[in-house]
Amino acid sequence: MATQKRSARGKPQASDESWQPQAERLSRRLGESAQQVWLAGIGALGRAQAEGSKLFDTLVREGLSLEQATRKTTQGRVEAMREAVESSVAHARESATETWDRLEKVFEDRVQRALRRLDIPSREDLDALSRRIDALDPAAGTPGAGAAPAAKRAPRRKPAVSPAAKVARASVAARRNVAKKPAD
Repeated sequence: MATQKRSARGKPQASDESWQPQAERLSRRLGESAQQVWLAGIGALGRAQAEGSKLFDTLVREGLSLEQATRKTTQGRVEAMREAVESSVAHARESATETWDRLEKVFEDRVQRALRRLDIPSREDLDALSRRIDALDPAAGTPGAGAAPAAKRAPRRKPAVSPAAKVARASVAARRNVAKKPAD
């Protein structure tokens, strides 16, 4: 029979045989605990996967609703910007048209003044002259009207030439004479 030894404090110590069943029980408990920890980990993983897919689906739905709200807001702003740009373009177009019209008017006025300085009749002058001729002789306005032969008219006088035109003609004639002279 095994006897228990006393330690220095006076407590009995168990023999090697009494530790073996305790070690086996402890080993079994540790194995069972490890198995339970393993199963808990697998359970947590399964739950995370199940809830993760639910969470993922929830996030997708929230993302879609957020995207739709953003599109609505953005669409309104895009329309406002488009209208503002179109308004600016229309204003710029009107301004450019007005400027072009003014430039055209200035050009026409300057050409008209230059023509008047050269004693060239304007369209209005020619129209007024035509009306006066028609008033004097109604048949003159219609070609081949079979009117009585007109009396001989005085030969047409050449229109008066301005001094600037005379100088221009003289310089053209001088250039022609120089070009005709044979080289010696």
